[in-house]
Amino acid sequence: MDGTNALGDFLRARRAQVRPEDAGIRGGRLRRVPGLRREEVATLAGISADYYLRLEQGRDRNPSLQVLEALADVLNLDADATAHLVGLTQVRPSRDRRTPRSTGHKPEPVPPGILQLMEGWTTNPAYVENKFTDVLAANALATAVSPNYSAGVNLLRAVLLDDSERELLRDWEELAEALIASLRANIGPDVDDPRLTELVGELSVRSEHFRRLWGRHDVRPKRPRVNRLRHPKVGDLELHASKLAIVGTDGLILKVFQAEPGSRSAELLAILGSLTATGEGRNPTGPDRRQAIDEQ
Repeated sequence: MDGTNALGDFLRARRAQVRPEDAGIRGGRLRRVPGLRREEVATLAGISADYYLRLEQGRDRNPSLQVLEALADVLNLDADATAHLVGLTQVRPSRDRRTPRSTGHKPEPVPPGILQLMEGWTTNPAYVENKFTDVLAANALATAVSPNYSAGVNLLRAVLLDDSERELLRDWEELAEALIASLRANIGPDVDDPRLTELVGELSVRSEHFRRLWGRHDVRPKRPRVNRLRHPKVGDLELHASKLAIVGTDGLILKVFQAEPGSRSAELLAILGSLTATGEGRNPTGPDRRQAIDEQ
């Protein structure tokens, strides 16, 4: 087992979010920290305070499923967060040598068939991302929707640090929160991956918003949603975003956008597609965009 304490970090973060009154604890002494005390969590879960302390300190990393379910109930975890909690205690098999740990410099190649599929879509923006939200490939219409949908751009980094991306996203706050929660869901117990360490380290330094939300240990896998955009060339768009897992890869996702047929957004997306075909809808390339963010 590695030297990290993902289980203890998760338990501490989540008990801090539970109000004593919501756990049936009334009145009491002045509290120095938010949320529940360790001994309160232990009592409510039906385990000893010493055993719970060992869990938080990483001295015991193999609690039973019964204990984990009891803790999930006390901490008010939903199904996704409970699955994440259980996953943090699982022994990870040795990595297959054919799928080495990410370094942040050698992204997994996108299957050629997926690239051909995306390039053939002229009415659906689409891109491929990995579990760290690094964009690995995108079609022309996706890049026309946002220059950050370009190979080499990290979407979480762009959403948090690029002012133009914040202007594009009408629901920026909601999307930023969802991206951070889904990153933790995607990573699971693999918290010592070098690419994750690099990304979290940079964003923790540069974004107070990220530090606060990452510290909450919220877990929420990405789900289909409607992206509400304010595009500088065609105006307001509402695009349904769907994700498709690419089998045979290490968690690559094909993200596809579509407008409601016959809607104003469909008309505007078609106009953007026409502009893109003539070169008028082009946006800066991924590397140019990263440099712009770095200079902020």
